[in-house]
Amino acid sequence: MHYSVSHHKLKLILSGQGIQTGDAAAIDRLFGGRDGYYWYGTLRDMCPEGKTLSWENQYAMVNAIQAHENATAAEDEMPPEKPTAAHIAAISKLLADPV
Repeated sequence: MHYSVSHHKLKLILSGQGIQTGDAAAIDRLFGGRDGYYWYGTLRDMCPEGKTLSWENQYAMVNAIQAHENATAAEDEMPPEKPTAAHIAAISKLLADPV
């Protein structure tokens, strides 16, 4: 299965659920529970405006997300966060491309 993310796709995901971009609690729930909003923000940050990132499989997608997190954490001199299984499941469901 292929996965992709763009600012446009993230906006469509939220609007499809009737969620406003500032509704942190709803975004938390949608993106896997506690800290879901953090991972939503990470996805937005890693994707340049007007561009689409895509991956051949879930493994590649999760590795790209973690690599971005590791790099930004290093810049901030903080330990990197790690998505939980619930975050990965939710993100995978939301970013999966239709067959």
